[in-house]
Amino acid sequence: MVVINLNDSSSSIEEAVETTMHVGVREDDDGVVPRGRPSRAIDRLSPTNHQMRGHQRVPSGSREFKELTKRDAQTQLAHELQGLLATTPDEETRRSVEQEFQGFQRLFERFLLDKDSTINWDRIQKLPETAVRDHSTLKEPAPEQLHAMLNKLVVVKLNGGLGTSMGCHGPKSVIPVRSELTFLDLTVQQIEYLNKKYQVDVPLVLMNSFNTDADTQKIVRKYRGLQVKIYTFNQSCYPRINKESLMPIARNCDVENNIDAWYPPGHGDFYESFKNSGLLKKFIEEGREYVFISNIDNLGATVDLSIADLLLNTDEKSPEFVMEVTDKTRADVKGGTLIQYENKLRLLEIAQVPKEHVEDFKSVKTFKFFNTNNLWVKLSAIDRVLSENSMNIEIIVNNKSLDNGLNVIQLETAVGAAMKSFDGGLGINVPRRRFLPVKKTSDLLLVMSNLYSLQNGSLAMNPERMFLTTPLVKLGDNHFAKVKEFLSRFANIPNIIELDHLTVSGDVTFGRGVVLKGTVIIIANHGDRIDIPSGAILENKIVSGNLRILDH
Repeated sequence: MVVINLNDSSSSIEEAVETTMHVGVREDDDGVVPRGRPSRAIDRLSPTNHQMRGHQRVPSGSREFKELTKRDAQTQLAHELQGLLATTPDEETRRSVEQEFQGFQRLFERFLLDKDSTINWDRIQKLPETAVRDHSTLKEPAPEQLHAMLNKLVVVKLNGGLGTSMGCHGPKSVIPVRSELTFLDLTVQQIEYLNKKYQVDVPLVLMNSFNTDADTQKIVRKYRGLQVKIYTFNQSCYPRINKESLMPIARNCDVENNIDAWYPPGHGDFYESFKNSGLLKKFIEEGREYVFISNIDNLGATVDLSIADLLLNTDEKSPEFVMEVTDKTRADVKGGTLIQYENKLRLLEIAQVPKEHVEDFKSVKTFKFFNTNNLWVKLSAIDRVLSENSMNIEIIVNNKSLDNGLNVIQLETAVGAAMKSFDGGLGINVPRRRFLPVKKTSDLLLVMSNLYSLQNGSLAMNPERMFLTTPLVKLGDNHFAKVKEFLSRFANIPNIIELDHLTVSGDVTFGRGVVLKGTVIIIANHGDRIDIPSGAILENKIVSGNLRILDH
């Protein structure tokens, strides 16, 4: 792939743009040239150079128009980015922004080519028996191996998200989730416990976004006295694109005062940003071998000694990329899954599925696993793939409408989609306890309840729970979506040890000591209110209508 130097003149930019249209892409029905095959610009629009199913064809006028439009868009983008770059305040900032803009140009080029956005459904292969290992088949490491093994590990938490969807300000990682402890508190506790117990030095790395960095830097100061080294770096900051013109809406690089014009491009940006930060090189030089990556809001994503043993205590060649998957349920039908495609293991997301096969994708029988986004990746392999420029991650086009009514697009990528770029990919089917994300207040209800106990920063399922699965909880958006309002509706969190399913809709409150068992549905219609009294035991009940308890 060709990188356009932002300092080039207009003519050289245009030449580079023209070159990029012919490099590193596959010939298909659009007549795009295969990877590694030499190409001349004059051949690109040649009527005799296009073939389909063995027959020559003449490209339509609309095809030529699209090609010219793509080239024009790339050239115009380069000029726009050059203008933005000129607004940076100093040389150091300029170099950093220029590096990010080069990454953005590569992403934009791939977006225009629309390469690998969907898959050919008929070419999906059956997963080989060796593609996914069951976690129960893994062995625990020997005690004498633990020290050396853990010192080869780096833990990375994806910390770029805000808590706005749950009505909170600042980074999502600072929302209290258990015993007044935040996601970040629990994560630091986990790593410190590991370091103290095994006398090791596992570092914790936080990948922030420009939205979360300043607040996170203030918060991590309180952990200075603990036995854990904390590093931070920022993922890229990319300009949002006008959906109509395909040009950046930003007018300068003052992100803080024009925040709507910029966005963090998804956690697939981890690899390049990690390398650009210098941390990848630092950890490789320290002799570290694997990085364990997970979302900061997944409270089940702790360091798993059995998986670490598989990767770090073996005489055989260990896989470069391991994805933890877990059994799909009906609540997980939209989650990404593992497939065998073109003889490689890869992640399939719902956005890549042709519309006519979406229901097939959601089938629990056809696709048994889904991605937890707990990943183990070899550090030297990340360095190699980036150096070879062979990282190939599908682009997610995220459409947004700003407050001023302007329609924009964000080009994003997912960290797990890089799997196909590595050698020896492997899935590990882990227990559900390793996937405890908190995306909504319904998830918060589970982790705050007596379903779990807290041990050294980790949540453990209450042994009194007869089933390993967690209850399905649905709370109405109008009254429970925001954390503050959610908490105001519970005098304390109900006992849900024997709960299977809970649906709550409308103006509903819960008193102290409420017990919920089996399937419980509570519906307060518009204008009605339901107060579940303290000490109430609801087992397989439907509650509707109006129920008020007033102070005497």
